[in-house]
Amino acid sequence: MEITDIDGVFCNGIKEGKYGLGLVKVKGSIAGIFTQNKIRAAPVVVCEENIREGVVEGIIVNSGNANAYTGEQGLKDAKEMCRIAANLLGCDERRVAVASTGVIGRKLNMDWIRRKAPEVYSSLGNSPENAHRFGEAIITTDRFVKKAHSEKARIAAIAKGAGMIAPNMATMLCFAFTSAKFDSGELYEMLKNAVDSTFNRLTVDGDTSTNDTVLLVSTGKERVERDVFEQELHSVFYSIAKQIARDGEGATKVFEVHVEGGKSNDDANLIARAVASSLLVKTAIFGCDPNWGRIIAAAGYSGADVDERITLSFSDGKEEVFLVDAGRPLGTEEQARKLMQNSDDLVIKIKLEKGAGKGFAIGCDLTYDYVKLNAEYTT
Repeated sequence: MEITDIDGVFCNGIKEGKYGLGLVKVKGSIAGIFTQNKIRAAPVVVCEENIREGVVEGIIVNSGNANAYTGEQGLKDAKEMCRIAANLLGCDERRVAVASTGVIGRKLNMDWIRRKAPEVYSSLGNSPENAHRFGEAIITTDRFVKKAHSEKARIAAIAKGAGMIAPNMATMLCFAFTSAKFDSGELYEMLKNAVDSTFNRLTVDGDTSTNDTVLLVSTGKERVERDVFEQELHSVFYSIAKQIARDGEGATKVFEVHVEGGKSNDDANLIARAVASSLLVKTAIFGCDPNWGRIIAAAGYSGADVDERITLSFSDGKEEVFLVDAGRPLGTEEQARKLMQNSDDLVIKIKLEKGAGKGFAIGCDLTYDYVKLNAEYTT
């Protein structure tokens, strides 16, 4: 199921080298969640203002240039992108959502966008090929486009993200569409909950982008029960979050951190995020080194209430190897090493004896390729 299988969604895109341009035609209710980075890209500022009334008729996205830290000219360029899309779609420019991703601090090549937008519009459609071209248009260092859907709730989403990922609402853009009928207020409530429990638990490199944007659009064609929709939206976003972690720049392994027994849920989530963000843990995962001391150390500096009564294990979904039992090392490192060598999807389980708090985070390993790719990013 593609985004173009949602009734009323038409799209297309073009990619030329590092630069891409995507366009979506859709009429409906909209809600958005944006980066909490204090340096907010121009398209984030403009998009948030344009969707304030909860109505949308088009989305325009460019890749290769973030249009961030570009001052007044950046705002003018983001607004012009909306105007270009509006003229093509025949709508008010304030009904157009805009997003950008790419290098920070460089002015947009508006001549290229002006030339290419009519070309993208001319082949607008609702075929799988259209959805594929849109997805290719919005990616940067991604190895693949992220997609997920729910037939049950009539949701389809498409996203990009590989590096600069530590969403705080990575560089991350996500566009979700549904034919389920909800107003913008309901969409925002459900979107915020789904983002908090998925994308905001994800870290690739600990960097929160200036451009993070997640949009949810309803064309209002069908009735779906809210509790069903919320559960399915969480599943769709969870799938995309895992895909982003798997595509983390240079990543070879994805892992989850599950914490229970924390003093509170907040405490447990602090620990989970600290472990998933730790460079020492990430490099150990890459090297299949069951260095559980690094995990214990990350839990200790997380800011949560922690003592030495920790139980820790590694799991691949089939086998579980306990390394520490209530503070007692078990000497099972070789078993854990073999488990790590045979799996590219691991779960680190941490159990405390502080209370009933539970936490969760998603991460990926840190490899030589991450350094190489980001050392050469602007060249």
